[in-house]
Amino acid sequence: MARQLRIAIVGSGPAGIYAADTLVKSEVEVNVDILERNPAPFGLIRYGLAPDHPRIKEIVKALQRVLGSESIRFLGNVTYGDDLNLDDLRQFYDAVIFATGANADRHLETSGIDLPGSYGAADFVAWYDGHPDAPRDWPLEAESVAVLGAGNVALDVARMLAKTADELLPTDIPANVYAGIKANRAQDVHVFARRGPAQVKFTPMELRELGHSPNIDIIVHPEGFELDEGSMDAIRASKSVKLVVDTLQNYLAIEPQGKKHRLHIHFCQAPVAITGETKVEGLRTEITELTGDGNVRGTGELVDWPVQAVYRAVGYLSSNLSGLPFDGTVGVVPNDGGHVIDIDGEIMGGLYVTGWIKRGPVGLIGHTRSDAAQTVEMLLADVDTLAAPEFADRAAVTSYLDERGVSYTTWQGWEQLDAHEVALGEAEGRSRVKVVPRDEMVKIARG
Repeated sequence: MARQLRIAIVGSGPAGIYAADTLVKSEVEVNVDILERNPAPFGLIRYGLAPDHPRIKEIVKALQRVLGSESIRFLGNVTYGDDLNLDDLRQFYDAVIFATGANADRHLETSGIDLPGSYGAADFVAWYDGHPDAPRDWPLEAESVAVLGAGNVALDVARMLAKTADELLPTDIPANVYAGIKANRAQDVHVFARRGPAQVKFTPMELRELGHSPNIDIIVHPEGFELDEGSMDAIRASKSVKLVVDTLQNYLAIEPQGKKHRLHIHFCQAPVAITGETKVEGLRTEITELTGDGNVRGTGELVDWPVQAVYRAVGYLSSNLSGLPFDGTVGVVPNDGGHVIDIDGEIMGGLYVTGWIKRGPVGLIGHTRSDAAQTVEMLLADVDTLAAPEFADRAAVTSYLDERGVSYTTWQGWEQLDAHEVALGEAEGRSRVKVVPRDEMVKIARG
């Protein structure tokens, strides 16, 4: 192919940026537009990780180097389906890669789930990460809180509920989040895992970080702390599982020190109901037992826990994308490893997916790079069959957005917003303070 390829990537999280990086480093002449609904880039790195994870957020530096490429253009504050639809993208690009991730909470089928005081983890994460579309206030009136789930998001939520506001002040949390956590009344935060210690999805680093707070006692309850033969097989087969179990056993052996807050971890407890008349007043769980194959079965024995709020961290779910097929059960766009396929299993030419919208919300950030490489490899193999866009000039897209009155942001605009947030932080002796309101972000980015 002699002509230069024009590729659109919808989503500027790690999945989209890794795909862009792989494309511009290929032997095919290409330029890439990354379209992002938020005014700022980086997706879950900015809006999906707890703010007290500075080591993980170091990945932003690598992503910034990618987005600084002359062959890649960032267009923020552009919403797919509203500002640009699928037909629009086909007019301007040879191919489109969707990398929109997963930012909704997976539903949990249990009675009482809709009571006031029952929350999805994704909504809470969006609040404490200062997402522009999240509410500015969050009710933190419960003194005893339950967190349902056995993954890193559950640990993040529990840790943020148990930490003091002043512990979080060195991070980039905005003023409204600091004020909210300052008023938090939680004393006891209970994390409930349906299975045993060898089956949880915590990573060793996340689990060890729980013990770094001077204000939190980590209490691992011995009830349900079971290691059957299947658990021992998992420990022998995985260094990570062994580290997790060893860390949990260390916590199990430590006596509470009488610290300000307590973070409890319970195993073999399956939620069966959230109780209360007009608001959350308790959680009912069923004690489970391991079956030797990594699963559990219910014992019929129920336990009632007096909590005033419940957070479900049982998984994220991707959202339907206009013009594309969608499997709502698993929350992905149907695909054959990268190509989007229709309801008849036929490839929809020029359309690709990568990241969680492709494979579901599983795996760590590092897994996203190889996933993006697989998708890009498929795209490059299709180069000779891709239909040329009607308007291939790079300025055609921005002219179209200008005509529609879309206040899009650019990479240069992000650099201005970035500098502004850093300056806000320096004034308070901090590394950064996030700007939250969308209109303010756009105003700063557009100069």
